[in-house]
Amino acid sequence: MQPNWIKQRAYLTPNRIAVSFHDEQWTFHELYEKSVIRAYQLNAYELTGKRVAILAPSTPALIEVLYACMQAQCEMVLLNGRLSKQELSYQIADAEVDMILVADSEFGKLAPDDRMLLFSALSDREPKAYEIASEWDDDFALTIMYTSGTTGFPKGVCQTVGNHSASAVSSALNLGLSEQDSWLCTVPIFHISGFSIIVRSLLYGMKIRLYEKFDAKRCAAEIASGSVTKMSVVAVTLENILTQMEEANLTAHKNFTTMLAGGGPVPAAYLHRAQALQLCVAQTYGMTETSSQTTTLTSEDAFRKVGSAGKPLFFNQVRIDEPNVEGIGEILVRGPHVTPRYVGKFKDKPTTRDGWLHTGDIGYLDKQGFLYVVDRRSDLIISGGENIYPAEIENVLLAHEAVKEAGVCGIDDAKWGQVPIGFVVLKGKVSEQQLIDFCKMNLANYKIPKKIHFINNMPRNGSNKLLRRQLKQLIVE
Repeated sequence: MQPNWIKQRAYLTPNRIAVSFHDEQWTFHELYEKSVIRAYQLNAYELTGKRVAILAPSTPALIEVLYACMQAQCEMVLLNGRLSKQELSYQIADAEVDMILVADSEFGKLAPDDRMLLFSALSDREPKAYEIASEWDDDFALTIMYTSGTTGFPKGVCQTVGNHSASAVSSALNLGLSEQDSWLCTVPIFHISGFSIIVRSLLYGMKIRLYEKFDAKRCAAEIASGSVTKMSVVAVTLENILTQMEEANLTAHKNFTTMLAGGGPVPAAYLHRAQALQLCVAQTYGMTETSSQTTTLTSEDAFRKVGSAGKPLFFNQVRIDEPNVEGIGEILVRGPHVTPRYVGKFKDKPTTRDGWLHTGDIGYLDKQGFLYVVDRRSDLIISGGENIYPAEIENVLLAHEAVKEAGVCGIDDAKWGQVPIGFVVLKGKVSEQQLIDFCKMNLANYKIPKKIHFINNMPRNGSNKLLRRQLKQLIVE
């Protein structure tokens, strides 16, 4: 059992700022009081202890509803508002939710059925008081999030109270805590990287500086001013911040301690640019099934182990399954942060085998135990019997000064089985041949893209991960 996080935090540090948004801010006590009223209103709709889906942007109103659902011990299915109606329909049906809590009528247009309750209707309901639990069961499925479905149907992943708290505690043991900590949150809250910041805030007593949408210019200014101390990013948002800081001749303030970078390997070129801006980037490795981080590179190793996702956090374990002669194989994970179960279509599928989660990611451990994530197994290109990892080619392309974003996938080839092709979004002038020549200087011949396509936007999912499987659809001959 664990204490009710919201009640306990409001008791311990009632007057500490919990959330700031634009020019407004709220203390933990204020959010606790709001959450109690909202929980009573959920109870009036007979939703206490039920499974509800939530469809909303990252605003204080969403945090208020999340707090209320926790108080009401609702299982929360966090929905991605960037998905299509069809995709949302699948998740809502698969999770068998009792109600869909929706921010407003615009988001309501995405809700595929009549089980919809607007935030405004919830707040207008006459509260029905009841005794809110003072303790939570470790095994309670606090959140359910759907995987991105890169290899098939998305899976509904249960993340328990115990999973979330183990993840938050492990992260704190790695990054450390300070009463002055303020986490700049621009990642969507429906994603594990966003919701984990909510959990850390409650367990640490930490302020969240909330943005509804990512704004590179404002983020760069916050980092340079010292108004925030930590931030979570993916490679594409990191690059945008770096560009803004470089153009404005800014450097990171001494108060800013850590930029956590997840969602896939970060190109080495970005890390070197960050170093020049005194910006400490700590690469992480985690997934929906692990309630955020499994490994993280510590600040002291950030520039000694460039390209590594670090070592497992304190309670976690990592090993490589069936490594090849180079030590590369599938990454397996074990620890209290790993989900115990799926819901819906995959409810009978075990999440682990012999206690280990098979991630589907490819990587290796160096002699000191640092993890290097090479790629997704599903994105692997096999050309003439040789394994080609798209991320390796993408890193080379991204090192070119004219390239802003890069993606690589394989296409069928009569002679070699598959060959790699590249897609780039430019920020300067360069020809296809110049990029191919650049690759020739940095890659083995069989890894050089046979063709490079120039595009305006990379296909990405709601958490800004590159969708390599969609790249081939962009080919224009």
